[in-house]
Amino acid sequence: MGAQKKGGAAARVSEDAEVQSRHRLQAILLADSFATKFRPVTLERPKVLLPIVNVPMIDYTLAWLESAGIEEVFVFCCAHSMQVIEYLEKSEWYSHPNLLVRTIESHKSISAGDALRYMYEQQTETSQIQGDFVLVSGDTVSNMPLADLIQEHRERKKKDEKAIMTMVIKQSKSSPLTHQSRLGTDQLFIAVDPLTKQLLHYEEDKIDHPSGSVCLEKSLLDTNPSVLVCNDMQDCYIDICSPEVLSLFEDNFDYQHLRRHFVKGVLVDDIMGYKIFTHEIHSSYAGRIDNFRSYDTVSKDIIQRWTYPYVPDINFSGNRPLKLGRQGIYKASDVVQSRSADVGASTVIGYGTKIGHGDKIMNSVIGNGCSIGSDVVIEGSYIWNNVTIEDGCEIRNAIVCDGVKIRAGAVLQPGVVLSFNVVVGRDFVVPAYSKVSLLQQPTTEDSDEELEYADSSSGTADHLSGLNLQMESKASELGPDGAGYIWEVCEGAHDEEWKHSVAPIPKDKLSEITQAIDDDDTDDESVVPTSGELKSDADSINTDVNDPNDDYYYFEKEVEGTVLRAVEENIKVDLVTMEINGLRLSFNMESADCAGATFFSMIKLALDTPHNSGSELYKNAASIITKWKDLLGFYAKKIDEQIEVIMKFEEMCQESPKELGPLFTQILHLLYDKDVLQEDAILRWEEEKAGADEADKVYLKQCDTFIQWLKEASEEEDEDDEDEEEEDN
Repeated sequence: MGAQKKGGAAARVSEDAEVQSRHRLQAILLADSFATKFRPVTLERPKVLLPIVNVPMIDYTLAWLESAGIEEVFVFCCAHSMQVIEYLEKSEWYSHPNLLVRTIESHKSISAGDALRYMYEQQTETSQIQGDFVLVSGDTVSNMPLADLIQEHRERKKKDEKAIMTMVIKQSKSSPLTHQSRLGTDQLFIAVDPLTKQLLHYEEDKIDHPSGSVCLEKSLLDTNPSVLVCNDMQDCYIDICSPEVLSLFEDNFDYQHLRRHFVKGVLVDDIMGYKIFTHEIHSSYAGRIDNFRSYDTVSKDIIQRWTYPYVPDINFSGNRPLKLGRQGIYKASDVVQSRSADVGASTVIGYGTKIGHGDKIMNSVIGNGCSIGSDVVIEGSYIWNNVTIEDGCEIRNAIVCDGVKIRAGAVLQPGVVLSFNVVVGRDFVVPAYSKVSLLQQPTTEDSDEELEYADSSSGTADHLSGLNLQMESKASELGPDGAGYIWEVCEGAHDEEWKHSVAPIPKDKLSEITQAIDDDDTDDESVVPTSGELKSDADSINTDVNDPNDDYYYFEKEVEGTVLRAVEENIKVDLVTMEINGLRLSFNMESADCAGATFFSMIKLALDTPHNSGSELYKNAASIITKWKDLLGFYAKKIDEQIEVIMKFEEMCQESPKELGPLFTQILHLLYDKDVLQEDAILRWEEEKAGADEADKVYLKQCDTFIQWLKEASEEEDEDDEDEEEEDN
């Protein structure tokens, strides 16, 4: 029966282009995370309804799908299904003229695999899925176009009926220490055919190979002339699927997880011969909120407008837009703020919120209807709706859910998560990484799906007491006038707390990891060390592997990507500086580091822009520097920062002596003319070079005439100043 169903699906997708074009563009949206990374919060509210920058996650996903041309979305609901259905029924989505939203409810599905099997069962009865469809989860934030990608998938399917899925990926360098992306997800190793982009290997670092390395089967090269191996890609969890994907889940009941089971199962199945392809996006944004760290990262990306038009000052999904001010500060029109309060950059303040005397709020999101007392410090935190914070509290890198009350003098240390309606007692200090809830922690560890599914049929947490879960009986652990229970970290999960937190990774943890890397450092010739292309007639890979402990290298790469996006999309300088400032904080860099990395990115872009001569290369550089001089100048205000720019340029010329070397003086002069570099910075650089070896003075000698001119001009200026002083006397 299963084979016949698959045959029917194959027949449907092999229809001619005219029939296929009449099919409604459809998507399946999984409104359940099938995980517990957001516990205890998700025991009371489904993850897709949690706010991100004051808008429920699912609204970002639906708004993007609608704008990308999707006409019909099937929202699959499991845990807290009634909450999701009731929310959608009351929202604008049920009456949207361009998007038909249908909800499908299942009380038996406890995994993504179960959900898709249920969809297949429904498909045989109703034929709801008419052809290729988009598969996403309701915690996805993106602005990428889909129409061309869907057409690309269909064209490929017409040529190769075994091409059943196209996965969206995006470049994202993982941390060399934690082996995680900036979204807090595990480092991903993939191998693809560089010509067809067919996926040949998929491996998650932590799950498949905890040592941080990857081993490839030699058989990959037997059937593929070349293989591109990447460890710097992020899986966006956006898939274009043919109907066979549903039938494969039906035929394989052991497929539970979309990647660990389905994708890897398809890759190793030589009998059916199905294929998965990849599509890399560059300028578009796509991110999935998989844990608290990605919640923090995506929130910052929204505030810094990488997700445009899904940003706080634009009306989408029926949200109430805020007013954007300087330094990336978004405020509702009715915010009441004391004049003595200091609201810093990259901060969002929702409707009906009151901010007291002497408050300091920076790099944070404050929800609607919040009351904040006097002399409160809030930094890098997310305060949801109707939260009361009394005088003198300190909140750093924390998440505070709806209805929480924090009494006077209380302190939330980094990484704290307070679930709904918790009360923190007066002067109480909540320890770092604590997760606090009014619900007591179960004494037995149920599966991820069972715990998050616990209240699937109810919209409130009040029914949790009737679930017959075995609970511990404790008094409030948040002080005499507090209310709530601090959940204990499960055995073996301590690392997950700080790796997946909204708080920066502690320095002591980074030191421990660095030491462990040094201790375990071995040379294994069977392991692919970095991204690169393997060819069938090659005995080894020649790659330039940078020091994995060099944070500046990865910081520089991130800045390069930021500058490239800014140039491609003509983004305002203020918004680009916000993004680079975020990277600066993440990598713990100085302003001089930002200056050097920004200049490197600008010259790298000039080199990458087509040119046939040195004069054309200079024109490329001059055009970029002229347009983006304010961005570079923002980080090169001080003499030391300007010297860093000169030294970075010198370093680049040494690495590219034939192309860049001859242009050193011209570009240095240009930076001076555009007021990026001051005379004092250039002369101080010359003084510091005086004692260097002759080999290190190549570019100093090249600009000797220019430096002499600067000195003479400086001397004339000094003489003029002396003459003026004499006249005054």
